[in-house]
Amino acid sequence: MKRRTIAAVALAFAAAIAVAWGALHFARAAAASAPISSDTPLTRVKRGSVAITVSATGALQGANAETLTAPTVAQDTLNVTFLRQPGELVQPGDTVAEFDTTQQEYNLKEAESDLAEANESLAQTESTNAATDEENTYAVQAAEAAVHTAEQDIRRKEVEAAISGRLHEIALEAAQNHLKQAQQDLINQKKSTDAGLAIQKANQAKAQMSAALARKNIDSMTLKAKTGGYVSVASNTFNTFILTRGMTIPPIQIGDSIRPGMAVAVIPDMDSWEVAAQIPELDRGHLVVGQAVTVAVVALSGKSFTGRVKSLGNTSGQAWNRTFDCRISLDKASPELRPGMSSNIVITAEVMNNVLWVPSQALFEKDGHPYVYLRTANGFVPRDVTLVDRSESQAVLTGLNEGDAVALSNPSDQKKPATTGQSPTKAMPK
Repeated sequence: MKRRTIAAVALAFAAAIAVAWGALHFARAAAASAPISSDTPLTRVKRGSVAITVSATGALQGANAETLTAPTVAQDTLNVTFLRQPGELVQPGDTVAEFDTTQQEYNLKEAESDLAEANESLAQTESTNAATDEENTYAVQAAEAAVHTAEQDIRRKEVEAAISGRLHEIALEAAQNHLKQAQQDLINQKKSTDAGLAIQKANQAKAQMSAALARKNIDSMTLKAKTGGYVSVASNTFNTFILTRGMTIPPIQIGDSIRPGMAVAVIPDMDSWEVAAQIPELDRGHLVVGQAVTVAVVALSGKSFTGRVKSLGNTSGQAWNRTFDCRISLDKASPELRPGMSSNIVITAEVMNNVLWVPSQALFEKDGHPYVYLRTANGFVPRDVTLVDRSESQAVLTGLNEGDAVALSNPSDQKKPATTGQSPTKAMPK
């Protein structure tokens, strides 16, 4: 009796295992393939050439732009009295901006007044020195004459009495001493007058320099274009501390106060244009200097320009949105171009020939592994592939054959309501 009970239990257990195994096998088979539905969009694996491109937006800039800056004069602020409008066309020599010259004109008048005073003082000093030099020269000449007379009297002492001869000797010594004193006075006076004259000339030179500097500052208050082009007015960063969050820095306007040395306007070179664009960091590996670029200016509908990658800058930005600066030089300029025009750029990074490719939406990924849904006689089956490269619309891969049919969406989603929101990657078998 006991053996029959054990046998029955064992038989029941075996039956349960068989049922469970069958259910699991059925579930795996169901997960590994999906029936072919007429609602599942299809595409076929193609062989041919694929251009790997990078697209971005940017703004036109002058490559060799002329920057006009406020003059570096000894003033805390400069007031703008004249300024060209943004986008206004100027020719070489045209006035672009002017500043208030009141302070510099005052400085000029002060310097000219000091110069006139220095000139008058110098003239008086030179006249006085000339009179003094004449007096001292006459005194020396008179002393020389006295010495000469005394020397003649000495020659007569041989025939004169001894006492009389001694008198002549004393007179000669006195005349010689007087001559030495007159000569030394002349030297000392010359040094003194030269020193005073040097001071007067230094004051004159200082006044002349101050006047010349004031005139130069007044001339620098007018900014003129050295090259022709369209004016781009700079932003007024003088009072940025008063801006509230979210406000943009306004451009410089007539009546504004700015700092000396600030950029006022930029005039791009009409014969040399660049496009400045921010490219996502993930595309950096596709780009090198010299690659061909197609530039479509938004404002010039239907017109495009060719160019080359000129430079690649450093990466910046937040971790989730890191970009790098890319500059593209246009091959040819056009008179319709203006600074700041928005442009759509397409950079041809690489052209791959004789490769297999599918549309990008036919490629799925789970846990870093790319795969496609390959159509077979039993339905759609997930098939692992190797991704070689991809553009915005095409994926170059290996692991398939030319002509294979693959799904453009998860076939399992075609059997479910659209509101389920299931991700295509969830159909990947475990």
